Amino acid sequence: MVIAHRGASGYLPEHTLEAKALAVAQGAHYLEQDLAMTSDDHLVVIHDPYLDRISDVARRFPERRRPDGRFYVLDFTLEEIRSLRVTSAVVEAGESEFAPEYPGRFPPWSSRFEFHTLQEELEFIRGINYATGRQVGIYTELKAPWLHHDAGKDIAAATYAVLKEFGYDSRDGSAYLQCFDPAELQRIKDDLGPSTGVDLPLIQLMSDTAHQETRVRDAEGAWVPYESDWMMQPGGMAPIAGYADGIGPDYHDLVDEGSEPGDVRVTGMVDEAHDVGLLVHPYTVRADALPSWARHVDEVFSVLYDQAGVDGLFTDFPDLAVGFLARSTE
Repeated sequence: MVIAHRGASGYLPEHTLEAKALAVAQGAHYLEQDLAMTSDDHLVVIHDPYLDRISDVARRFPERRRPDGRFYVLDFTLEEIRSLRVTSAVVEAGESEFAPEYPGRFPPWSSRFEFHTLQEELEFIRGINYATGRQVGIYTELKAPWLHHDAGKDIAAATYAVLKEFGYDSRDGSAYLQCFDPAELQRIKDDLGPSTGVDLPLIQLMSDTAHQETRVRDAEGAWVPYESDWMMQPGGMAPIAGYADGIGPDYHDLVDEGSEPGDVRVTGMVDEAHDVGLLVHPYTVRADALPSWARHVDEVFSVLYDQAGVDGLFTDFPDLAVGFLARSTE
């Protein structure tokens, strides 16, 4: 499997319909949809629960900045978000200055791109599948369920309602759902899935605690980082197999730290996952951000697909992964 990470985001601004169309043209098998909810309960396709990394929200709505400096999707209506201009990702480069997150990619503030909803993307995929005769699947991610619960919103239930409306309700290979929050995945498996009649393969995204990908309430009711390091330890796969169908680790965690060019050693995580019946779909291969042990992106693909034995992977450059797989079967 080749999963287009936020579309063909190595070439066009992430999660735009243009980036999704290019990913389909490049042969991707699945398109990713990260989701966050608006104040008026619409599901927007966006990687972060905040808007400032890829839009002009700071200029348009400066008064909406939260104390942490971010502009959250939850604080805006869909109409307001539609009014924003979407750009390639930028990072702070000094006071009131920003630089491209990936300098060699589509230049920030070039051309015109917009935000869209989950319904609009699924309608787009349905149309492009019909027009091309292909069956490109979807790979949906729930972003920060804890943040939405704190705002009184159930992003999982809202997502399942839309997926069911578009016929993504079974294990037919057309859709996956992933999340960093194990409690949310457990709830989906035990309650939400059965109550809605939606039965999708669930993927446990993995990251160490320091990255603070999800949170839980402590004894005093405060939201604190979830201690997720147990997933990385030997024996961590068996508990995950009790509620999920696969894992989504950072691909760097599948390679031993001491690996060097020409001497790459993989960890036992993939084998352990496969031993308990879990799929392995690591993230994210970038041709313009290679690990120290790789001199070319094909070396990364080879280590992951051939040496580690992953079942699929996320990449910003789906054409390069599709090309690698085609050459490897010649």
